[in-house]
Amino acid sequence: MSLAAEAFVSQIAAAEPWPENAALFQPLKDDQVLLSDCASSLAVQAYLRMCNLPVQVCCRANAEHMSPSGKVPFIHVGNQVVSELGPIVQFTKAKVVGCVSGQGLSNGPLSCKRHLQHCAEGSAVFLQGHSLSDGLDDVQRAEMKAYMELVNNMLLTAELYIQWCDEATAAQITRPRYSSPYPWPLNHILAYQKQWEVRRKMSAIGWAGKSLEQVYEDVSQCCQALSQRLGTQQYFFNKQPTELDALVFGHLFTILTTQLTSDELSDKIKSYSNLLSFCRRIEHNYFQEHERPGLDPLSIRPSLM
Repeated sequence: MSLAAEAFVSQIAAAEPWPENAALFQPLKDDQVLLSDCASSLAVQAYLRMCNLPVQVCCRANAEHMSPSGKVPFIHVGNQVVSELGPIVQFTKAKVVGCVSGQGLSNGPLSCKRHLQHCAEGSAVFLQGHSLSDGLDDVQRAEMKAYMELVNNMLLTAELYIQWCDEATAAQITRPRYSSPYPWPLNHILAYQKQWEVRRKMSAIGWAGKSLEQVYEDVSQCCQALSQRLGTQQYFFNKQPTELDALVFGHLFTILTTQLTSDELSDKIKSYSNLLSFCRRIEHNYFQEHERPGLDPLSIRPSLM
């Protein structure tokens, strides 16, 4: 199949209603998942909850190798597999989120299915796309993207550095967790191979020569910029969350609730009271109030104090 044909098929599939059995895949929660992957997974979960798109979290030992990009998390929606927050945001913009017919507006996949007959008769129109940033103007949208780049370039990179380049963390936490599902000697081979890949990336972007103190300072400066942008607002833009809020929450909350060899990383965030309130707000609004019986809130670690 040509690239154009594949793109067309993907576009058609994305335009189908969001299914009830959509799944998000990540590494094993208790024994394997690392700080950076946990943060990225939580960011996607937060985004989907903000969009009111249900997803079941599935933990797999080989989630990283199942992902089309080699990165987690990824979602399986219908016959589509999409990994990482950015592509997932674009994917959800093409999904059907409701339809208007003679019976009024309906939301969600079940309601849309009930209206398929009316749509076929020409009396219903499907509402395409689900975007949290539609209310932003061009300047705000550009600013939002700039802050998302800041988070990815600073917080995510710092998480990777601490995991794999700080030898104490790598030896005590990262390599044992990353390799935990695999037997000897494969566990050691895979862990050191991953460490080599990350350290090679750090060299390519100029982080290999940084000290741990310099990395903590980068994190502090990133948090300062986020704190100043947030100010006294509930969310970074207007009164409604965007994908930036989901991304920031995923990383900050995970850092605050993950035990490392030192508390210095989380202490940088705790210096900014509005960022702590921001994390509590999103946790309360999207992971506690909306829980149904049988679901595990956050599916990660203890809540903020």
